[in-house]
Amino acid sequence: RFGTVWDGVRNFQASNNLKSMRKGDKCFFYQTGKMKCITGVVGVIREAFLDKSDKNRKFVSVVVKALYPLKREITLKEIKKNKVFKDFSLVKQSRLSVMKVNLKYWKKICKMSKV
Repeated sequence: RFGTVWDGVRNFQASNNLKSMRKGDKCFFYQTGKMKCITGVVGVIREAFLDKSDKNRKFVSVVVKALYPLKREITLKEIKKNKVFKDFSLVKQSRLSVMKVNLKYWKKICKMSKV
């Protein structure tokens, strides 16, 4: 019921990815600090709406809710080393904050994280 607003996205490609999210979709939670890694799974509980922090009214937010942490965090370094991910957006555009994850990559990350 309660969640966290995912706001502050200021890249048009990433914003379009937010717009394509639907209530009930699952997403990986990826930390971009010192340790770039996937740490958990969140669920979309509110679809795209205007981002209140965007004075130009061009970008959107969604609301997500934490579902569960991964049993083992998966680092960007690990993903880049694995040939399975050679065409994965996270490898090709690691600065893009919101991206689609196809089923093949979703399953592989879940397997690596022991989910």
